[in-house]
Amino acid sequence: MAFSMAHLLIHSDSVPPEAREALKAASFGPPERRSAALESAARILYRERELDCRDARDLVGLPPGGDCR
Repeated sequence: MAFSMAHLLIHSDSVPPEAREALKAASFGPPERRSAALESAARILYRERELDCRDARDLVGLPPGGDCR
């Protein structure tokens, strides 16, 4: 199992609430919605925290190469 910061980010006040909700959905929701929820969290981090897309995706445990827009 790969290490992901997602579980730590859920509890961080520096992470936008919308991103934390998406991370909770990915962690505790139906498995078939996990990828979409992680993609949502990465887009929010990219947009609201001005992270590089690769960094945002890496933080939530997604592989590089996706689009954050």
